[in-house]
Amino acid sequence: MTTVSRRSSVSEKASRFTESVIREMTRQAMKYGAVNLAQGFPDFGAPEAIKQAAIDAIASDVNQYAITWGARDFREALARKTAWHLGLEIDPEREVTVTCGSTEAMIATLMATVDPGEEVVIFEPFYENYAPDAILSGAKPVYVKLHAPTWSFDPDELRAAFTERTKAIILCNPNNPVGKVFTREEMEFIAGLCREHDALCITDEIYEHILYSHADGTPAKHVCMAQLEGMRERTVVINSMSKTYSVTGWRVGYAIAPPHITAAIRKVHDFLTVGAAAPLQAAGAFALSLPPEYYDKLRADYQARLDLFLPAVEKAGFGVTRPEGAYYVMTDISGFGFANDVDFAMHLVKEVGVSCVPGSSFYHRPEDGAQQVRFCFCKKDETLLAAVDRLAKLS
Repeated sequence: MTTVSRRSSVSEKASRFTESVIREMTRQAMKYGAVNLAQGFPDFGAPEAIKQAAIDAIASDVNQYAITWGARDFREALARKTAWHLGLEIDPEREVTVTCGSTEAMIATLMATVDPGEEVVIFEPFYENYAPDAILSGAKPVYVKLHAPTWSFDPDELRAAFTERTKAIILCNPNNPVGKVFTREEMEFIAGLCREHDALCITDEIYEHILYSHADGTPAKHVCMAQLEGMRERTVVINSMSKTYSVTGWRVGYAIAPPHITAAIRKVHDFLTVGAAAPLQAAGAFALSLPPEYYDKLRADYQARLDLFLPAVEKAGFGVTRPEGAYYVMTDISGFGFANDVDFAMHLVKEVGVSCVPGSSFYHRPEDGAQQVRFCFCKKDETLLAAVDRLAKLS
């Protein structure tokens, strides 16, 4: 006789979140032949010299395991770049862990630093990985709103979110999905709460070089939390090759942290993935050694894409706030009369031929994003122009 188990085969943790909506909207774009402005990957080529560095590494048989926590040449190149870009001297032997993308860096960091029952503060709307990462690490996510249209936080709301159980706050700066760049004043306020409550700041800085301007026209400036007084020893800086060098498929990221935290991250990383791809780390070492002019051109190119795309989105009837960084536009769709963001997004991909991300996927309460959708504009001009032509059908 067969015995039927009454025990669920699915963990309680896995039942508390869904598959990625962003990646699902890419699949919908492929299904309906739509222009994919959902998932944030460039459709233009990576720089030729960086690709050649990867080819050369493979041809030179850099094809076996690198050191688990990262090839030495990559870590040393990262230390040199961090010194000139952020003014921080880091020890490549004791303060860097190279991971399979910033995605792994985030979950490895949380699993290495957070115990079950502790709390992690997350600004929302948030990049959709953060809440599941907190849940998988056993933490309780505590959400604090970034309020439209300026996407600023209320200091009193943030202060109220910090308690004796707060272990960390996750910061994405520049922010995905809304393009906010936190001001130094805002960063200092967050830093003060971290020091007061003995909490960590885990800061995702994958868009650090993609900056525009604030609403008043002043240039947006990226401030790294580790640069602020008293925060070097309580900050984990997470980043990746993906966005800055247009190689999202390479999956080479890293975490910079004080030695005792790095030691813990390395242990978790080792048993999650063993290590990132060796030849791509070699190419990454080359990329990290590029001069400042590379980043100047990157910023100018994205400014041109923003200037091409944003006016067309406004003309089509979307409510928009100009992003200050990253390569996303979070929009208000209330003028179109749809019941919710999912219905609108499916109409857009099926009938208009453009894929976006429903705003509800960036909130813990879906109704909070029910009249928002996100577009990415990290695309070739011809891709953006094709999307613009199709979106014009809405106006």
